Amino acid sequence: MGSAVRIARETTEQVLAEWGISRRDPAVDPALLILSELVTNSVRHAAPTSPDVTVIYAAGQDTFVFAVHDRHPYRPPLAVAGTGGGGLDTVMELTLGLGGTAVVRGDADGRGKSIWITLPLRKTP
Repeated sequence: MGSAVRIARETTEQVLAEWGISRRDPAVDPALLILSELVTNSVRHAAPTSPDVTVIYAAGQDTFVFAVHDRHPYRPPLAVAGTGGGGLDTVMELTLGLGGTAVVRGDADGRGKSIWITLPLRKTP
């Protein structure tokens, strides 16, 4: 599990750097933590059904978007439970705290899903 999370974080840092998104942007550290939680959940809960986890990236002038995809059919609810229990609670608290959004999208065949995170970036002149 640790290697999957490390590889996902390192790849994300590389993508951000290549796209010119400053490591100092206030959304970057939370984005890396959100990503780590989502990859950890996929590896922990979906591995028997879905040994592969895919991370997808997109960015706009003031937005960074990423998704973690696996082929497990369960679609977790995305709501802040307020329990402070980590995992998806942490994902939602960080995402909403930054003014972002989180959405679960099922695969067309119903056998997998992606959790999409959209985070605003600080506008730079």
